[in-house]
Amino acid sequence: METTASRSRLVSRAASFGLAFTLMMLTALTIVGVASTWRSAEEASQASTLSDAYQEARFAVAAEESLERKYRLEPGPEVRAKFAAASDDLVTALHTVDDVGTTADSGLAAEVLRQHTSYMNSMSRMFDAVDDGNMALVTRIDTDETEPVFDAIEEQVDLAAERHHELALRSLTRLHDVESLVFVGIVAGFAVGLALLALFGRLILSYQRDLAQSSANRHQALHDPLTGLPNRRLFQDRAEQALRASIRSGQHVAIMLIDLDRFKEVNDTLGHAYGDQLLNSIGPRLLPVLRNGDTLARLAGDEFAIVLPGIDDPATVPDVAGRLLHALHETFTVGDVALDIEASIGVAVSPGHGTSVEDLLRHADQAMYAVKQTRSGLAFFDPSEHAQTPARLSLLGDLRRALQRDDQLVLHYQPKVDLAFEELHEAEALLRWNHPELGMIAPNDFIPIAEGTGLITHLTTKVLDLALTQARRWLDAGAEIPIAVNLSARCLLDTTLCARVGELLDRHHVPARLLRLEVTESAIMTDPARALNMLHQLHEAGVRLSVDDFGTGYSSMSYLKRLPIDELKIDQSFVQDMLQHDSDSVIVRSVVDLGHNLGFVVVAEGVEQIGQVQALREFGCDIAQGYHYARPMPAEEMQDWIQGRDPRNCSKIGAAPDQGVGT
Repeated sequence: METTASRSRLVSRAASFGLAFTLMMLTALTIVGVASTWRSAEEASQASTLSDAYQEARFAVAAEESLERKYRLEPGPEVRAKFAAASDDLVTALHTVDDVGTTADSGLAAEVLRQHTSYMNSMSRMFDAVDDGNMALVTRIDTDETEPVFDAIEEQVDLAAERHHELALRSLTRLHDVESLVFVGIVAGFAVGLALLALFGRLILSYQRDLAQSSANRHQALHDPLTGLPNRRLFQDRAEQALRASIRSGQHVAIMLIDLDRFKEVNDTLGHAYGDQLLNSIGPRLLPVLRNGDTLARLAGDEFAIVLPGIDDPATVPDVAGRLLHALHETFTVGDVALDIEASIGVAVSPGHGTSVEDLLRHADQAMYAVKQTRSGLAFFDPSEHAQTPARLSLLGDLRRALQRDDQLVLHYQPKVDLAFEELHEAEALLRWNHPELGMIAPNDFIPIAEGTGLITHLTTKVLDLALTQARRWLDAGAEIPIAVNLSARCLLDTTLCARVGELLDRHHVPARLLRLEVTESAIMTDPARALNMLHQLHEAGVRLSVDDFGTGYSSMSYLKRLPIDELKIDQSFVQDMLQHDSDSVIVRSVVDLGHNLGFVVVAEGVEQIGQVQALREFGCDIAQGYHYARPMPAEEMQDWIQGRDPRNCSKIGAAPDQGVGT
């Protein structure tokens, strides 16, 4: 028994010794690992700081050279101050090298500082010669003094910067190797340790997994999940950095917005998988055109953005944009399909087009919107086209406030008359603004202001609300009077339009067939694919649709036959001159025939004479609208107009013309 007890005590002591030894070894391993990691981290930090200092010196030398050249062309105190600032940056960087570097680095810093002192003395005399207009002296100083010294400084700094950049990379690699080795040693020690140590090991591994997941989450938060390109958040950050750097350097920053034209047709025709592959192909196609410091981001859908920092001459930006367009115009192979796409690029350049990311993005968006209207492919923001005079800004502010009131924005209604029966067919709602100080303001004086901002969406909603309120009043009075409302291009491309129209129809309990939306050819051709999609949504909701001002736009017959419309409105410019000019008469007759052949009701706008009415009847036109019948009038006068023409026909208001075309 004593032998057994002794053996137990021996085993216990051995176990205790083994536990203590294991703990000591693990502690020693940990201390060695921490010390090694700390030393490697210190070396890497010092190497990185030294590399950064040399890089800052390198940038300062480049800035001195650039500003010296600029001073020759554009001498002035501002350039000279920037040159002095660049010189100070170089001196500061060299002092940092002296503080954290080796003896050799300190010697190099001292030598460069000595050369730089000589260089600055020569540059001071050169700048004075430039100010005096003594170009011969400038050339001599440059050739004999500044250029040799500057070349020596530049060569020494460049070589040192490259060398220390490589040293910093090697230090980081060593740090990574040490960390990996320490990790393996700790894991091996934990494998032979106690359960507690194994648990500790699992905690470390869990922490590393969390760290890796956190890194992945950060990447996902800053990059587009489909294309892997920077997203809007990272784009914003890099653009802000570029603008801050441009303020210091005096350079420019360009922001480009790129939108793929008719991208929706790819999704609708080939499927979203093909659309996604096409989007994934944009980065590889455009990145080779850009510099390493440029940023290509996907903002949303088929919209991409580019930041071009550090631009010396804005005149070089069109060449970059042209090469981007050329790259996009080359055929894309998506699966087994060859796709040729078009793109619209809007460009804004700081500081002339804005000094904030928000301003530059907004102006680039306005330029891109102009491109879509002209289909020119590329446009720079033109401040003259978007000038905001004090009076214009004041009127815009008044319009915002008018939208919140019920006593300023009103609708007048102009009859659309059935030519066969001389009865009211519909009423077109036309907006008027009864300004409290300026009186009645015509639409042409404030609608363009609203279209230049996001206010047009709110204004259109207001008009629809007023029109449907009146339609409900007429319904309650026993009269069905369809009302037509005009839509701008911006509203037609608004993806929420159909939902807002449906909500307003439900709120006022007005049948969708009593609402007609009129869009122009140019509005449709701004973005045909998106416009066609929205028109189909409205048509499926029961809303009637018209093409307004037909004959003045650029729509093709292929688009016209695909539009879910039931009415074609001939532009008044043709109608008003058709009695004087045979060519206009032929156009009107041709449009009437075209509309009927496509199954549309045809409306003639701008009818002012009885002769025009008679000619339109002969051509077979269905509906007429113009001053011959009535000017736009308030709703109360509209009811009187109806009663004055023929009270018996009030119940027939809104009936379709008996022409056997369209509904």
